[in-house]
Amino acid sequence: MKDLYENPLNTRYSSKEMSHLFSDDYKFTLWRKLWIALAESEMELGLNITQDQIDEMKKYVSDINYEVAAAREKEVRHDVMAHVYAFGKQAESAKGIIHLGATSCYVTDNAEIIVIDNALKLVQKKLVAVMDKLARFADKYKALPILGYTHLQPAQLTTLGKRACLWIQDLWLDYESLSELLKKVRLRGVKGTTGTQASFLELFGDGAKVDELEKKVVAKMGYSEAYAVTGQTYPRKFDYNVLSVLSQIAQSAYKFANDLRILQSFKEIEEPFEKSQIGSSAMAYKRNPMRSERICALARFVVSLPLNEAITAGTQWLERTLDDSANKRITIAQAFLAVDGILNIYNNVADGIVVYEKVIEKHIKAELPFMATENIIMECVKHGGDRQELHEHIRINSMESGKRVKSGLDNDLIERIKADEHFAAVKDNLDNMLNPADYTGRAKDQVERFIAEYIKPILANHSADLDFKSELKV
Repeated sequence: MKDLYENPLNTRYSSKEMSHLFSDDYKFTLWRKLWIALAESEMELGLNITQDQIDEMKKYVSDINYEVAAAREKEVRHDVMAHVYAFGKQAESAKGIIHLGATSCYVTDNAEIIVIDNALKLVQKKLVAVMDKLARFADKYKALPILGYTHLQPAQLTTLGKRACLWIQDLWLDYESLSELLKKVRLRGVKGTTGTQASFLELFGDGAKVDELEKKVVAKMGYSEAYAVTGQTYPRKFDYNVLSVLSQIAQSAYKFANDLRILQSFKEIEEPFEKSQIGSSAMAYKRNPMRSERICALARFVVSLPLNEAITAGTQWLERTLDDSANKRITIAQAFLAVDGILNIYNNVADGIVVYEKVIEKHIKAELPFMATENIIMECVKHGGDRQELHEHIRINSMESGKRVKSGLDNDLIERIKADEHFAAVKDNLDNMLNPADYTGRAKDQVERFIAEYIKPILANHSADLDFKSELKV
């Protein structure tokens, strides 16, 4: 029996790739890479550090002696200093120069930004993969008429492909926000305790060398820019922006999954259902939309998180207060793990949506006579009819037919109109006015244009990501 709580975001929902980005192994390896980059840059700028010391540090970059660090942290109550100590126990010749001139946030904040950057890129990859699957679905069903709904009541017809484009457009907006955020990622850099670089100025005695030190470290970590000014930390508004983008993605997935749940209740479309899958422990016949429900559950959690980061950004007293630390360990990681889980499920569902065209056709036939009434009125007016008088007779006939439909009988509105002398001018042509495709407007054209102009250029830029297949853990 396991006696420790295991986070379900890791054990049930998120991928190995995303879980690894928020693992201790990845974090502490980044810390050591940052210490090496700092020491190497300081050596290159003339400090008394040797290549042998650098080489010894590199030998242990991913060989983390966790037991030593844990024991030391229990003693000193400081995680960074515990890991400085543990690193020095391995790279003994470099013990005296590890973390030279730096504050804790040199490793914690720079590492967190790198983790976030890589996590955003993984999210982008999976987001684009969903867009690709839905674009294929939209193109396949771009001309298939389906009931449109406003207020969850039957409205003008649309097409299934057009509805899918509404889902894709939400993701396109998210992609735009995510892409802009990725352009603005920059490291905290080498700033010292309160952001003044005082310790590094003391080491070098030359402001130009301090500037060069930061440029070197940032470049060695694979980036081109650091924040121009900081307190002890990078601006926590960046975390708010990150959570806001993740929330937007969760909102889009939430909308899609709720739509699918409604349509599955109507028996028009359905999420994938595996051969041995059990829908209910009591009702063996049920095919519950459990994957879409799971998307909604995780999305609700993510949508709630930006407020947390807004409070964190607003309570960074002066140059910094530590109450962001424990909070950030939870919110940033869990937001990414949850969104990763959402996109894993979204990819899985989008890859296997089942469409029941006969049920869709049946539902259209039940409602189409009502939707055809505006065209019938206009056609009669062309033949000399009075629009207001025709509208009143349509209203009366529609109310009577509506009562019949709600009693479980067939819609007889067209037969009623044929029998009404006010519509004699179109009586012989009424059946030809009930082709569903005539009531979908420009839906098919809109699908083709939207995918061609907005989605295909994105897919072309991410062609290597389009073969992503999501294997769900449960």
